[in-house]
Amino acid sequence: MYWKTWPAAMTSRQARSVASDTKLGERTKDNMMEYIEINGTHLISSRIALGTWAIGGWMWGGTDEKESIRTIHAAFDHGINMIDTAPIYGYGRSEAIVGEALRQHGRRDSMILATKVGIDWTNGKIERNSTRQRILKELEDSLRRLQTDYIDIYQVHWPDPCVPIEENEQGKIRAIGVSNYSPEEMQRFQAIAPLHTIQPPYNLFEREIEGDILPYAFGHGITTMTYGALCRGLLSGAMRADREFADGDMRKITDPKFQPPHFAEYLNAASKLDAFARKNFGKRVIHLAVRWLLDQPGVGVALWGARRPEQLAAITEVSGWSLTKSDCAAIDAILRENIRNPVGPEFMAPPSRQIRRVA
Repeated sequence: MYWKTWPAAMTSRQARSVASDTKLGERTKDNMMEYIEINGTHLISSRIALGTWAIGGWMWGGTDEKESIRTIHAAFDHGINMIDTAPIYGYGRSEAIVGEALRQHGRRDSMILATKVGIDWTNGKIERNSTRQRILKELEDSLRRLQTDYIDIYQVHWPDPCVPIEENEQGKIRAIGVSNYSPEEMQRFQAIAPLHTIQPPYNLFEREIEGDILPYAFGHGITTMTYGALCRGLLSGAMRADREFADGDMRKITDPKFQPPHFAEYLNAASKLDAFARKNFGKRVIHLAVRWLLDQPGVGVALWGARRPEQLAAITEVSGWSLTKSDCAAIDAILRENIRNPVGPEFMAPPSRQIRRVA
């Protein structure tokens, strides 16, 4: 695994061409985006990718399609060349918006499209479903919504304990990934198919993967693409105690971090982290949160969720500096002192299907 400061490019050949181009080299100096080669592939990805869960609207209180497309185009302008989406995000709406944004923008071959498979909502409830029939249908549906004939990284969204792992659809997928898998589940997957990426939740407030998933992926040549960099807005610096969430926004009811007594603790911790970032780096908590992620051993790509172009403005302050071990120790101390009742991201896990057994 390695990273460079190349302008947005999809393959190593394109990256080498870009690196030798004087004008594009000047652009690199301006945006300072870091890039990484996805292990086992020729894909060169920006180390910050655009996450589009919120763009789908589901669990986020709705969406604005035109504003979402502007946001995706703004991400490209910032040097982001990977977009992560999933069919379940808005029941296909996120993928459709991403597809339209790419159609309007053009240059599909310079972008990395990452989407997912294995969550079924067709029976009136959301559940895991990675049967071969479901995978083949989802793949064709995703290709249609994304307006493309191939997917760069195809990820199993959640492990389905009810079915064995099966091969991917050859020719339409360039790399294989999983999301929310344990090391044991990744190991079983690797025994049957190549595995290029793992996408777990990871941020300053949710660090459960440090003991198992992160070291496993690093030791087995799997690129880690973390989601939840800003912890649903808690690390954005814009969250306030009197924030009112729209109906349908998971933070209003189901996310325990936004309920008492946790909400006040996390807001206080974010405020202390913001003060630390301002004093030591002249930055804000949003910059610190993403820089911390990118500096963690084994982290390849961090997903940055946004619904409006201005929510991406802070990206320009993430590159060009790094954290020392003493900085990280000070951050850990702030977290210990201010978060007395930590809660994880487990609430996001969809249920497994109930298989009726015949006696």
